[in-house]
Amino acid sequence: MSLWPGVASGSPRTAGRSVGGEGNHAPLKKIFTELYITEGGASEVNQEHEVRLMETASRPAADETSITCEDMFKQKPESEEPIRTVLTKGVAGVGKTVQTQKLSLDWAEGRAHQDIQLLFPFTFRELNVLRGSEFSLVELIHHFFSQTKSLSSFKFLQLLFIFDGLDECRLPLDFSWTRVLTEPTESASVEELLVNLIRGNLLPSARLWITTRPAATNQIPAEYVSMVTEVRGFTDPQKEQYFMKRFTDEATAVISHIKSIRSLYIMCYIPVFCWILSTVLQKLLKQTEKPELPKTLTEMYVHFLVVQAKVKNIKYHEGTGADLHWTDETIKMVQSLGKLAFEQLLKEKGNLIFYESDLSECGLDAAEIARYSGVFTEVFRKEQDLYEDKVYCFIHLSVQEFLAALHVHQTFYSSGVNLLSPPHSESPEAFYSSAVDLALQSPNGHLDLFLRFLVGLSLPTNQRLLPGLLTETGSDRTNQATVEYIKQKLNEEGLSTERSLNLFHCLIELNDHSLMEEIQKFMRSGRLSNRDLSPAQWSALSFLLLSSDSALEEFDLRKYCPTERSRLCLTLVLCSCGLSQSVCAPLASVLSISSLTHLDLSNNDLQDSGLELLCEGLKSAPCRLETLRFCFNILILCTDFLFIPGVSFSLI
Repeated sequence: MSLWPGVASGSPRTAGRSVGGEGNHAPLKKIFTELYITEGGASEVNQEHEVRLMETASRPAADETSITCEDMFKQKPESEEPIRTVLTKGVAGVGKTVQTQKLSLDWAEGRAHQDIQLLFPFTFRELNVLRGSEFSLVELIHHFFSQTKSLSSFKFLQLLFIFDGLDECRLPLDFSWTRVLTEPTESASVEELLVNLIRGNLLPSARLWITTRPAATNQIPAEYVSMVTEVRGFTDPQKEQYFMKRFTDEATAVISHIKSIRSLYIMCYIPVFCWILSTVLQKLLKQTEKPELPKTLTEMYVHFLVVQAKVKNIKYHEGTGADLHWTDETIKMVQSLGKLAFEQLLKEKGNLIFYESDLSECGLDAAEIARYSGVFTEVFRKEQDLYEDKVYCFIHLSVQEFLAALHVHQTFYSSGVNLLSPPHSESPEAFYSSAVDLALQSPNGHLDLFLRFLVGLSLPTNQRLLPGLLTETGSDRTNQATVEYIKQKLNEEGLSTERSLNLFHCLIELNDHSLMEEIQKFMRSGRLSNRDLSPAQWSALSFLLLSSDSALEEFDLRKYCPTERSRLCLTLVLCSCGLSQSVCAPLASVLSISSLTHLDLSNNDLQDSGLELLCEGLKSAPCRLETLRFCFNILILCTDFLFIPGVSFSLI
């Protein structure tokens, strides 16, 4: 067994975003917090917005199997074939890249995968710039790893190739027409080498680990993937472990604050968001003994932008923390960033990687923009004569969406132009309602988080933190109109689970909790079961259940009280509650994301159409429903129900 010096040896350091910002690095093994990784799942593309995937990740299914990086390539007892290629998916910022760095470090220091003799970590960002160039596989390895130039053949060595960031691949990986290559010394284009390596034509005994965001998983045909895993981010205990490492005396208070705000707590499944949040809270805690900590997602990102502006002012302009950080230069810079974020994300339909030409079109200077290292960074390391093109990206998709919302908001209030539906000039009320409509029309939720930020920026408390960028509109009347419009949408029939949840998050960004307070009032009074709840109120009950962090064994609507709330009920008792067809859509919303095992719906007039809605919710649920009770005289035979695996029926 041999460890090749220099390939993955030493003590790799995480990117600044993972540890604490530019100039505040720490050895990876000291700050690394384990991530929750699951085994199994499909490699088909998932086009849902990653915020929706985060919501799903926060509710793990009961039958999920976790796996460690150390065990990924261990052959299964029931399988005759060795595991050659592992495809790992995960949303942006969840820790895929850091996970590959940690595995490389563990291998180099003798802690894991010691049957591997050589490990070669690549990123697709690096490989993209070689598009059109020809190498043999041996030459490609020599090109990136000069220490291997004394080796002319790798056939008899156990190798592990890591290809990080398939979603950023700009190489045409054509598995249908690419010619077959079997010799590592045969020259071909980089894309042909990759296709043949993944197929197993080149170095069939080598192992491959490919990471990607969920939307790009189908670029690798399923027949070439031995196992699919998913980095789900931090579990609840891992979140606490992360914040305990970042904070000392304030850790308990910080964790308590984050837990009290559901939208922030969900986002903390993403390690890079934990870094953003920690960056903000550390600065605020230093400023005063009892700081006002952010309570909404928008407020958190506004503070993050303020922190970055202050850092730039202090670091590059010899300012102090007390100096004015919103200079004309800073304002212009953020406005240009907002324009880039909007045009690439919304007008260009999801571009997350940019070139210098994209920056120039928005009036940005590459050298100046690099100073905002937390928000916007050069993603290639600088090496003379190796890379011709420099590629840029925002630190996280959510930052790009926030800046895009900032640009849309600022443009409307400075010129009256609604960029979401140009060239119309509208009233502020129409501006926000059109944004709500546009988000609801998105089939995959790509505007969900953008909408949360846009409505959140209408609050005067957020506007006052961005002088020169946002004009204080004094828009209480406008905000109330937006709240009423969202409630109106919540009352419409057929609203999906994801849409209703996002609309409730929008109400939270607007500091409106009236629907939640109504439901809690009914619950305290003991009169919830005999109330004729509106669809919006049913959605509020769903949101309340899903927002709880405790677990119930049984939720009985007839005797429900506020101390018993839970999002993970095992038994749901809804018998004789006067439920009708109109409640089935919001009820299906709860069922589709619950861990339910027993459901009692007897003595309710749900009708055939209501049963069909419930059926869809049950079929998509992560739970394993065991018992379903109906009143026989109202049960309309629904064959879909009879084929829900593992469900027994009790008809009374």
